[in-house]
Amino acid sequence: MGSAGSRHRAGRRRAALAFWLFVGPFAVGLLAFTYVPIGWSAYLSLFDARNTVTPSEFVGLGNYADVLTDRAFLDSIGTFTAFAAFVVPTTVVLALALALLVNQVRVARAFFRSVFFLPFACSYVVASLVWKSSLFSGLDSGVANTVLGWFGGQPQAWVGTVDPPLYWVVLVTARLWLQLGFYVVLFIAALQRIPAHLYEAAWTDGASPGWQTFRHVTLPGLRGALVAVLTLNLVNAYQAFDEFYNILGDSRGYPPFARPPLVYLYYTSLGSGGQDLGRGSAGALVLALVIALATLLSGRVFRRAG
Repeated sequence: MGSAGSRHRAGRRRAALAFWLFVGPFAVGLLAFTYVPIGWSAYLSLFDARNTVTPSEFVGLGNYADVLTDRAFLDSIGTFTAFAAFVVPTTVVLALALALLVNQVRVARAFFRSVFFLPFACSYVVASLVWKSSLFSGLDSGVANTVLGWFGGQPQAWVGTVDPPLYWVVLVTARLWLQLGFYVVLFIAALQRIPAHLYEAAWTDGASPGWQTFRHVTLPGLRGALVAVLTLNLVNAYQAFDEFYNILGDSRGYPPFARPPLVYLYYTSLGSGGQDLGRGSAGALVLALVIALATLLSGRVFRRAG
Protein backbone atom coordinates (compact mmCIF):
# COMPACT_ATOMS: atom_id res chain seq x y z
CA MET A 1 0.00 0.00 0.00
CA GLY A 2 2.79 2.36 1.03
CA SER A 3 4.78 1.51 -2.10
CA ALA A 4 1.73 2.15 -4.35
CA GLY A 5 1.13 5.51 -2.65
CA SER A 6 4.76 6.49 -3.18
CA ARG A 7 4.60 5.61 -6.87
CA HIS A 8 1.36 7.59 -7.20
CA ARG A 9 2.93 10.66 -5.57
CA ALA A 10 6.06 10.31 -7.71
CA GLY A 11 3.88 10.10 -10.82
CA ARG A 12 2.03 13.26 -9.86
CA ARG A 13 5.33 15.08 -9.24
CA ARG A 14 6.64 14.01 -12.66
CA ALA A 15 3.40 15.15 -14.30
CA ALA A 16 3.61 18.52 -12.51
CA LEU A 17 7.27 18.89 -13.49
CA ALA A 18 6.47 18.09 -17.14
CA PHE A 19 3.58 20.57 -17.08
CA TRP A 20 5.74 23.44 -15.83
CA LEU A 21 8.60 22.53 -18.18
CA PHE A 22 6.27 22.95 -21.13
CA VAL A 23 4.00 25.71 -19.85
CA GLY A 24 6.47 27.64 -17.69
CA PRO A 25 8.45 29.40 -20.46
CA PHE A 26 5.25 30.49 -22.18
CA ALA A 27 3.73 31.67 -18.91
CA VAL A 28 6.86 33.71 -18.13
CA GLY A 29 6.81 35.19 -21.63
CA LEU A 30 3.12 36.01 -21.36
CA LEU A 31 3.68 37.70 -18.01
CA ALA A 32 6.80 39.61 -19.11
CA PHE A 33 5.70 40.72 -22.56
CA THR A 34 1.93 41.06 -22.19
CA TYR A 35 0.64 41.56 -18.67
CA VAL A 36 3.52 43.65 -17.32
CA PRO A 37 3.35 46.09 -20.28
CA ILE A 38 -0.44 46.32 -19.85
CA GLY A 39 0.00 47.08 -16.16
CA TRP A 40 2.75 49.60 -16.88
CA SER A 41 0.59 51.24 -19.54
CA ALA A 42 -2.27 51.55 -17.04
CA TYR A 43 0.18 53.15 -14.61
CA LEU A 44 1.50 55.61 -17.22
CA SER A 45 -2.04 56.60 -18.19
CA LEU A 46 -2.45 58.23 -14.77
CA PHE A 47 0.62 60.46 -15.14
CA ASP A 48 1.93 63.27 -17.31
CA ALA A 49 4.51 61.07 -19.04
CA ARG A 50 6.08 63.15 -21.77
CA ASN A 51 9.36 61.74 -23.08
CA THR A 52 9.72 59.46 -20.06
CA VAL A 53 8.54 56.07 -18.82
CA THR A 54 9.18 56.97 -15.17
CA PRO A 55 6.83 59.92 -14.64
CA SER A 56 6.29 61.75 -11.36
CA GLU A 57 3.41 64.17 -12.03
CA PHE A 58 0.14 62.41 -11.21
CA VAL A 59 -2.82 63.64 -13.27
CA GLY A 60 -5.43 61.04 -12.33
CA LEU A 61 -8.00 60.57 -15.08
CA GLY A 62 -6.89 63.69 -16.91
CA ASN A 63 -5.40 61.75 -19.83
CA TYR A 64 -8.62 59.78 -20.23
CA ALA A 65 -10.63 63.01 -20.27
CA ASP A 66 -8.31 64.44 -22.93
CA VAL A 67 -8.63 61.33 -25.10
CA LEU A 68 -12.39 61.02 -24.74
CA THR A 69 -12.88 64.69 -25.71
CA ASP A 70 -10.44 64.53 -28.62
CA ARG A 71 -12.48 64.76 -31.82
CA ALA A 72 -9.80 63.04 -33.93
CA PHE A 73 -9.65 60.01 -31.64
CA LEU A 74 -13.44 59.71 -31.40
CA ASP A 75 -13.76 60.00 -35.18
CA SER A 76 -11.12 57.30 -35.51
CA ILE A 77 -13.04 54.97 -33.17
CA GLY A 78 -16.30 55.66 -35.03
CA THR A 79 -14.72 55.09 -38.44
CA PHE A 80 -13.25 51.79 -37.38
CA THR A 81 -16.48 50.66 -35.76
CA ALA A 82 -18.04 51.08 -39.22
CA PHE A 83 -15.03 49.33 -40.77
CA ALA A 84 -15.42 46.40 -38.37
CA ALA A 85 -19.20 46.29 -38.96
CA PHE A 86 -18.50 45.76 -42.67
CA VAL A 87 -15.32 43.70 -42.82
CA VAL A 88 -16.14 41.24 -40.00
CA PRO A 89 -19.43 39.82 -41.37
CA THR A 90 -18.04 39.92 -44.92
CA THR A 91 -15.01 37.89 -43.84
CA VAL A 92 -17.14 35.39 -41.92
CA VAL A 93 -19.57 34.84 -44.81
CA LEU A 94 -16.87 34.55 -47.49
CA ALA A 95 -14.63 32.31 -45.37
CA LEU A 96 -17.53 30.01 -44.49
CA ALA A 97 -18.64 29.81 -48.14
CA LEU A 98 -15.13 28.98 -49.33
CA ALA A 99 -14.68 26.41 -46.55
CA LEU A 100 -17.94 24.69 -47.54
CA LEU A 101 -16.80 24.57 -51.16
CA VAL A 102 -13.32 23.24 -50.35
CA ASN A 103 -14.80 20.69 -47.94
CA GLN A 104 -16.90 19.29 -50.80
CA VAL A 105 -13.88 18.86 -53.06
CA ARG A 106 -12.83 15.23 -53.37
CA VAL A 107 -9.47 15.73 -55.07
CA ALA A 108 -6.58 18.11 -54.33
CA ARG A 109 -8.21 19.35 -51.13
CA ALA A 110 -4.81 20.04 -49.53
CA PHE A 111 -3.82 22.08 -52.58
CA PHE A 112 -6.89 24.32 -52.25
CA ARG A 113 -6.32 24.72 -48.51
CA SER A 114 -2.74 25.85 -49.22
CA VAL A 115 -3.82 28.22 -51.98
CA PHE A 116 -6.26 30.01 -49.68
CA PHE A 117 -3.88 30.01 -46.71
CA LEU A 118 -0.79 31.35 -48.51
CA PRO A 119 -1.85 35.05 -48.46
CA PHE A 120 -2.03 34.88 -44.67
CA ALA A 121 1.69 34.00 -44.62
CA CYS A 122 2.54 37.18 -46.54
CA SER A 123 3.80 40.27 -44.79
CA TYR A 124 1.08 42.89 -44.40
CA VAL A 125 3.64 45.58 -45.28
CA VAL A 126 4.79 43.88 -48.49
CA ALA A 127 1.25 42.99 -49.57
CA SER A 128 0.10 46.57 -48.89
CA LEU A 129 2.86 48.01 -51.04
CA VAL A 130 2.03 45.58 -53.87
CA TRP A 131 -1.65 46.54 -53.55
CA LYS A 132 -0.77 50.23 -53.68
CA SER A 133 1.92 50.25 -56.36
CA SER A 134 0.62 47.55 -58.70
CA LEU A 135 -3.04 46.62 -58.37
CA PHE A 136 -4.44 50.05 -57.44
CA SER A 137 -1.63 52.32 -58.56
CA GLY A 138 -3.93 54.91 -60.16
CA LEU A 139 -2.01 54.67 -63.43
CA ASP A 140 -3.66 53.55 -66.64
CA SER A 141 -1.41 50.47 -66.58
CA GLY A 142 -2.52 49.47 -63.08
CA VAL A 143 -4.43 46.20 -62.81
CA ALA A 144 -7.64 47.75 -61.44
CA ASN A 145 -7.69 50.53 -64.05
CA THR A 146 -6.94 48.02 -66.82
CA VAL A 147 -9.97 45.95 -65.75
CA LEU A 148 -12.08 49.11 -65.59
CA GLY A 149 -10.95 49.95 -69.13
CA TRP A 150 -12.20 46.57 -70.40
CA PHE A 151 -15.71 47.61 -69.31
CA GLY A 152 -15.44 51.17 -70.63
CA GLY A 153 -14.68 52.76 -67.24
CA GLN A 154 -12.35 55.70 -66.67
CA PRO A 155 -9.06 55.30 -64.77
CA GLN A 156 -9.38 56.11 -61.06
CA ALA A 157 -6.92 57.57 -58.57
CA TRP A 158 -7.73 54.87 -56.03
CA VAL A 159 -5.74 56.17 -53.07
CA GLY A 160 -5.43 59.78 -54.22
CA THR A 161 -9.01 60.95 -53.79
CA VAL A 162 -11.50 61.22 -50.94
CA ASP A 163 -14.53 62.10 -53.12
CA PRO A 164 -15.59 59.40 -53.70
CA PRO A 165 -13.57 57.58 -51.01
CA LEU A 166 -12.24 54.85 -53.29
CA TYR A 167 -9.34 54.22 -50.94
CA TRP A 168 -11.74 52.06 -48.89
CA VAL A 169 -11.94 49.63 -51.84
CA VAL A 170 -8.16 49.27 -51.72
CA LEU A 171 -8.04 48.87 -47.95
CA VAL A 172 -10.92 46.42 -47.66
CA THR A 173 -9.79 44.19 -50.55
CA ALA A 174 -6.27 44.07 -49.13
CA ARG A 175 -7.60 43.14 -45.70
CA LEU A 176 -9.89 40.44 -47.10
CA TRP A 177 -7.17 38.92 -49.29
CA LEU A 178 -4.70 38.80 -46.44
CA GLN A 179 -6.88 37.29 -43.73
CA LEU A 180 -9.54 35.25 -45.51
CA GLY A 181 -7.45 32.08 -45.91
CA PHE A 182 -6.73 31.77 -42.20
CA TYR A 183 -10.42 31.70 -41.35
CA VAL A 184 -11.14 29.32 -44.24
CA VAL A 185 -8.74 26.81 -42.68
CA LEU A 186 -10.38 27.24 -39.26
CA PHE A 187 -13.82 26.59 -40.74
CA ILE A 188 -12.60 23.54 -42.70
CA ALA A 189 -11.17 22.05 -39.51
CA ALA A 190 -14.49 22.67 -37.73
CA LEU A 191 -16.50 21.17 -40.61
CA GLN A 192 -14.45 17.99 -40.48
CA ARG A 193 -15.23 17.60 -36.78
CA ILE A 194 -19.00 17.41 -37.35
CA PRO A 195 -19.95 13.69 -37.06
CA ALA A 196 -21.22 12.18 -40.30
CA HIS A 197 -24.02 10.34 -38.48
CA LEU A 198 -25.71 13.67 -37.72
CA TYR A 199 -26.14 14.27 -41.45
CA GLU A 200 -27.38 10.71 -41.93
CA ALA A 201 -29.92 11.15 -39.12
CA ALA A 202 -31.10 14.45 -40.62
CA TRP A 203 -31.59 12.85 -44.04
CA THR A 204 -33.42 9.91 -42.45
CA ASP A 205 -35.77 12.40 -40.76
CA GLY A 206 -36.55 13.97 -44.12
CA ALA A 207 -34.17 16.95 -44.19
CA SER A 208 -33.08 17.76 -47.70
CA PRO A 209 -29.40 18.27 -48.52
CA GLY A 210 -28.76 21.97 -48.84
CA TRP A 211 -30.26 24.72 -46.70
CA GLN A 212 -32.16 22.49 -44.23
CA THR A 213 -29.09 20.38 -43.50
CA PHE A 214 -26.91 23.48 -43.30
CA ARG A 215 -29.36 25.27 -40.97
CA HIS A 216 -30.00 22.39 -38.55
CA VAL A 217 -26.73 20.41 -38.62
CA THR A 218 -23.82 22.38 -40.05
CA LEU A 219 -24.42 25.76 -38.40
CA PRO A 220 -24.93 24.36 -34.87
CA GLY A 221 -21.80 22.27 -35.37
CA LEU A 222 -19.82 25.37 -36.31
CA ARG A 223 -20.96 27.48 -33.39
CA GLY A 224 -17.64 27.34 -31.52
CA ALA A 225 -15.66 28.14 -34.68
CA LEU A 226 -18.01 31.00 -35.53
CA VAL A 227 -17.51 32.60 -32.11
CA ALA A 228 -13.71 32.24 -32.41
CA VAL A 229 -13.62 33.66 -35.96
CA LEU A 230 -15.88 36.54 -35.01
CA THR A 231 -13.81 37.41 -31.94
CA LEU A 232 -10.47 37.25 -33.78
CA ASN A 233 -11.93 39.31 -36.61
CA LEU A 234 -13.20 42.02 -34.29
CA VAL A 235 -9.86 42.31 -32.51
CA ASN A 236 -7.95 42.42 -35.80
CA ALA A 237 -10.30 45.00 -37.31
CA TYR A 238 -9.80 47.46 -34.45
CA GLN A 239 -6.06 46.79 -34.40
CA ALA A 240 -5.61 47.44 -38.13
CA PHE A 241 -2.40 49.34 -38.74
CA ASP A 242 0.03 47.97 -41.35
CA GLU A 243 -2.10 48.09 -44.48
CA PHE A 244 -3.57 51.49 -43.58
CA TYR A 245 -0.22 53.05 -42.78
CA ASN A 246 1.51 51.67 -45.87
CA ILE A 247 -1.29 52.17 -48.38
CA LEU A 248 -2.39 55.68 -47.35
CA GLY A 249 0.84 57.02 -45.90
CA ASP A 250 3.57 58.61 -48.01
CA SER A 251 6.59 60.86 -47.58
CA ARG A 252 4.30 63.65 -46.33
CA GLY A 253 2.98 61.47 -43.51
CA TYR A 254 -0.42 59.92 -42.92
CA PRO A 255 -3.54 61.80 -44.09
CA PRO A 256 -6.16 62.66 -41.43
CA PHE A 257 -8.97 60.73 -43.11
CA ALA A 258 -9.46 56.98 -42.45
CA ARG A 259 -7.03 57.14 -39.57
CA PRO A 260 -7.03 53.87 -37.57
CA PRO A 261 -7.00 54.21 -33.78
CA LEU A 262 -3.54 52.64 -33.61
CA VAL A 263 -2.15 55.16 -36.11
CA TYR A 264 -3.59 57.94 -33.98
CA LEU A 265 -1.98 56.44 -30.88
CA TYR A 266 1.29 56.06 -32.78
CA TYR A 267 1.34 59.76 -33.55
CA THR A 268 0.33 60.66 -30.01
CA SER A 269 2.75 58.38 -28.21
CA LEU A 270 5.76 58.37 -30.49
CA GLY A 271 5.26 60.74 -33.40
CA SER A 272 4.46 64.40 -33.76
CA GLY A 273 2.68 64.52 -30.39
CA GLY A 274 5.98 64.89 -28.53
CA GLN A 275 5.98 61.36 -27.08
CA ASP A 276 3.04 61.86 -24.76
CA LEU A 277 3.14 58.32 -23.37
CA GLY A 278 0.53 59.00 -20.67
CA ARG A 279 -2.10 60.13 -23.15
CA GLY A 280 -1.16 57.38 -25.60
CA SER A 281 -1.52 54.76 -22.86
CA ALA A 282 -4.94 56.12 -21.92
CA GLY A 283 -6.00 55.88 -25.56
CA ALA A 284 -4.71 52.32 -25.81
CA LEU A 285 -6.71 51.26 -22.76
CA VAL A 286 -9.84 52.96 -24.11
CA LEU A 287 -9.34 51.09 -27.39
CA ALA A 288 -8.90 47.80 -25.48
CA LEU A 289 -12.15 48.52 -23.60
CA VAL A 290 -13.99 49.17 -26.89
CA ILE A 291 -12.70 45.86 -28.30
CA ALA A 292 -13.70 44.01 -25.13
CA LEU A 293 -17.21 45.49 -25.21
CA ALA A 294 -17.63 44.66 -28.91
CA THR A 295 -16.47 41.09 -28.24
CA LEU A 296 -18.84 40.66 -25.28
CA LEU A 297 -21.73 42.06 -27.33
CA SER A 298 -21.06 39.68 -30.22
CA GLY A 299 -20.81 36.73 -27.80
CA ARG A 300 -24.17 37.65 -26.25
CA VAL A 301 -25.77 37.90 -29.70
CA PHE A 302 -24.47 34.41 -30.54
CA ARG A 303 -25.77 32.95 -27.28
CA ARG A 304 -29.24 34.36 -27.95
CA ALA A 305 -29.13 33.14 -31.55
CA GLY A 306 -28.14 29.67 -30.33
